[in-house]
Amino acid sequence: MQQKDRDRIVEVFDTTLRDGEQTPGISFTKEQKEAIARQLDKLGVDVIEAGFPISSKKDKEAVKSISHLGLSARICGLARLLTSDIDACIDCDVDMIHIFVPSSEIQREHTTGMSEDAVKEQTREMTEYVKSHGFQCMFSAMDATRTELRFLRELYRIAEEAGADIINVPDTVGVSEPFRMYELVSEIYKVVKVPISIHCHNDFGLAVANSLAAVKAGASQVQVSVNGLGERAGNADLAETVMGLNAIYGLRTRIKTEYLFETAKLVERFSGVQIPVTQPVVGENAFSHESGIHAHGVIKRSNTFEPGIMTPEMVGHRRRIVLGTHTGRHSIEKKLSEIGMSASREQVEEILERVKELSASGKKVTDDDLYSIAEVVTGEVAKHERAVVLKELSVMTGNNLIPTASLKAIVKGRECKSAQMGIGPVDAAIKAIQDIIKGEIGGDLQLKDFRIEAITGGSDALAEVIVGVQRGDRVVTARGVRGDIVMASVEAFINAVNRLMQG
Repeated sequence: MQQKDRDRIVEVFDTTLRDGEQTPGISFTKEQKEAIARQLDKLGVDVIEAGFPISSKKDKEAVKSISHLGLSARICGLARLLTSDIDACIDCDVDMIHIFVPSSEIQREHTTGMSEDAVKEQTREMTEYVKSHGFQCMFSAMDATRTELRFLRELYRIAEEAGADIINVPDTVGVSEPFRMYELVSEIYKVVKVPISIHCHNDFGLAVANSLAAVKAGASQVQVSVNGLGERAGNADLAETVMGLNAIYGLRTRIKTEYLFETAKLVERFSGVQIPVTQPVVGENAFSHESGIHAHGVIKRSNTFEPGIMTPEMVGHRRRIVLGTHTGRHSIEKKLSEIGMSASREQVEEILERVKELSASGKKVTDDDLYSIAEVVTGEVAKHERAVVLKELSVMTGNNLIPTASLKAIVKGRECKSAQMGIGPVDAAIKAIQDIIKGEIGGDLQLKDFRIEAITGGSDALAEVIVGVQRGDRVVTARGVRGDIVMASVEAFINAVNRLMQG
């Protein structure tokens, strides 16, 4: 890319609320859609594709509601080349209408039955219809990467002549690869003067790579979704695409990257689709290190075993030293120093050996496990008093009840009580703990990670819960094991709180 290309700003078009919601099993409520839209606006996306208004009354209401939130981002609605679809978008007061038509031979033959001439005529008419009503118009030739190049060029030229403000090149079934994508967008770039947008699906895991290749070939807008949600294997992931543009290509976007992790976790919560721990940029392990060599390196200098051009602080994430089979001495020393514990070289070696033995048994080693081992080895068991001691807990839940938890605990020697409601009994109980300790220990505590598994069989199985609790920049992991999932969760959370209070 030439320097003049590097100076341009690449727009980010987010389709989480439209294509993302088409992920099988996902359905956002109107309130959740509004919350996601506000978060995307906070993040700095240029365009929010809020939905497909003609598809349902619910979708139309949500799109209209988002259009009236007063966001800085432009709001877009999707429409087929039908006046009824376009009118539905107009009714929603959107800023942009995204019209599309199947363009490949296989799509035309088996989905619309339209000839090339019919597609071209309809493209001209509906583009002019959108523009005659004073709206920005994006035109998409659906399945562009499987469309004959001759016809694709003609179609995009017609859309441009009819007034389209931007044309979109969709890899609808995710069959392209970066070299082909670069060639295709380069060819389209030669025949249109309006901006080019790219929309890639991830069927072969190449959506982000294809999007970056398209930008390199001249595209000035990328269509993405949070956490890569979308049809089948999903769309190009927002965080990966943006950081690829910023950190690898050196291109600018308007994204405030420090909110990427926060945005990913919000959508994870609303969608119910868990982010894989190995997901780039926002996954739990994106900046985590277990290997002794790696951990030693990043403790001394972070870019020894991290990209350097992308740090956890850039994306609102954090760096973690994780304990396990491959842990080294430096990781143990670093963890102990966080809570002011000291150990001789011989004691560190013994602690390390015990940590590795625990990990080899198939257990995930938590910070609480490490500190318990260290206390035994160093003889500091009685050094710290527990800041929080649970006295009583009762929960109410049922199909016609809002889950509620009532809790009594001793916090720094003072008896505290709280009753809280939640979306489930565990959520209610955790909220009750957070409520009673909020004013006693200083600083908000956030539940950053929650994992549960049965460690015995049957309906009376023992449940092991592992949590990660954050206070400021520090996160502590702890476990609870009980026959009652709620009690196991509360035990794990309180164990983590007490460890945080030691540092």
